[in-house]
Amino acid sequence: MQFEHSVILWGLLLLPLLFLLLKNSSSSLERYFKPEVLEKMRSHKGVLSQKTRDIVLIASIAFVIIALARPIIDKGEIKVHSSDIDIIVGFDISQSMFAEDIYPNRFALAKRKFATFLSDIKEAQIGVIGFSSKAFLISPLTRDFNTLSFLVNNMQLDYVSLKGTSIKSSLEVTDNLLNKSKKKVLVLFTDGGDKKNYEEEIAYAKEKGISVFVYAIGTQKGGVIKTKQGVLKDKNGDIVIVKRNDAIKQLAIESGGAYMASSLAKNDIDAIAKNIKTKFKNSKKKERTIRDTRELFFYPLILAMLLFVLSFSSLPQRRRDA
Repeated sequence: MQFEHSVILWGLLLLPLLFLLLKNSSSSLERYFKPEVLEKMRSHKGVLSQKTRDIVLIASIAFVIIALARPIIDKGEIKVHSSDIDIIVGFDISQSMFAEDIYPNRFALAKRKFATFLSDIKEAQIGVIGFSSKAFLISPLTRDFNTLSFLVNNMQLDYVSLKGTSIKSSLEVTDNLLNKSKKKVLVLFTDGGDKKNYEEEIAYAKEKGISVFVYAIGTQKGGVIKTKQGVLKDKNGDIVIVKRNDAIKQLAIESGGAYMASSLAKNDIDAIAKNIKTKFKNSKKKERTIRDTRELFFYPLILAMLLFVLSFSSLPQRRRDA
């Protein structure tokens, strides 16, 4: 194992100083409060003492530093044939993707289809974005499909309460990410949004040279959206039914891409991958040498998050029998 940014590890040397600062700040309270007041301020219901909590907090910071240093396993150099196809995959993360007309819901199906897509198209660099009313970056262009798969599999919409679907924002982010690319491809996993006319998006895609491939998720019959409060209702108290919007098909066709409605067939996404490879089959391929590496940063990052939560939580002690 080695580190891509080993210089960041020097930050570990500052942790003993941080521990001393935490210790001194705790002891300084004794100069300002009486012992009986401190007894009431301090929690004795938790299993961890204050000193232990400080140590756990320092440990969580240590793992963050290790994650930032990007630990990797270097498997050596390999020769690959690369093309000039760069692909951005956009995930619709609007509230309608919670609809359950596709089991278990539209978003879960999108993640499964993405995994199949990765196995079908290995001739390109792939980046991932999420979009609703706005778009944001999840992963820059990379050939590390293991890391991409991990990031997408762990995307959750439980905390997302975004409404609306801006396809235009996904096009804009794609253009920014692929501004140096000769071939621009955007693959969208979406239920089509709520617009009836995509002329503005079509014009933008043509101007920027972006070919849009749409995998439309949902049914024409539609489905309900379940929330923590129950089934989503509108302001009049009526249950909201969201249907797949096929109007987006025109964007895919006129931009030089392709459109496919979702199905439960295991490999239906293969058709989009094959279509992309066919359209760009004349792209020049070059043999180049790259490092075959496996990213490990997410392991210390997960540990850091768990320790951070633990350091600020109050775990109840087990009651002892009298």
